[in-house]
Amino acid sequence: MTTAHAITSEAPPDPWHSPFVVELVKQWRAQDTHGTWEGKDDATLLAPYIITREQRREMPIIGDPDPEVLWRLELFYNAVGLAVERASGNMVTPMMKMHHEGFGKIMLCAGRLVVFTKQLRDVHRFGFESMEKLAAEGEKIVAAAQEMIARFPEVANFS
Repeated sequence: MTTAHAITSEAPPDPWHSPFVVELVKQWRAQDTHGTWEGKDDATLLAPYIITREQRREMPIIGDPDPEVLWRLELFYNAVGLAVERASGNMVTPMMKMHHEGFGKIMLCAGRLVVFTKQLRDVHRFGFESMEKLAAEGEKIVAAAQEMIARFPEVANFS
């Protein structure tokens, strides 16, 4: 297996150099078809992912996610898939099924192999306490997906 860059389960000391965060920023920039965000820096674009403990406490325990939260969640897992693709050379497809009340499932597939799956709950509260935690979670998922591809390459490469 050749990799474009090494990915570990821990984010680098500077989260902005994390391959996952680089892909997440690319995902956001690709959504800007009219140039609205051209003048905004990367930290401003990713700010909605940062939710402090105080902000999380203010959110209701049960709530319906708005479309913007679902969109951010989708971009997060798209970035994970692209980071895995760049590192492994295998095309990765994210599939998300969400109920309007904020629970559902995300799966990332390479070939016929499910490389990552997670039950999602309380999606209206989706976010991380810091950029470091955002990068670390993304890198952890990327590393887990790469490990699955390495364990079952014949299934991941099946088209």
